[in-house]
Amino acid sequence: MYSTAKELRFHTKELLESVSRGEEVIITFRGKPFAKLVPVEQSGKKSNGTNDLFGIWKDRTDLDDVNAYIRKIRKERFL
Repeated sequence: MYSTAKELRFHTKELLESVSRGEEVIITFRGKPFAKLVPVEQSGKKSNGTNDLFGIWKDRTDLDDVNAYIRKIRKERFL
């Protein structure tokens, strides 16, 4: 299904209902495809309730005291 940017602005609810039924909506801007609305389940990676970036430094051994590290970084900005 195709929709214009103007239709997206004025008919957002209807377009989102189409997406919730499993349809893909391609938004055009000045006559050219610009964006695609797809259901979350079909957007590639399914969410399992965890954030991949959470705990990004959990395996670092050089940071025993994270608070001290942050204080040091902040202190250097104001010198």
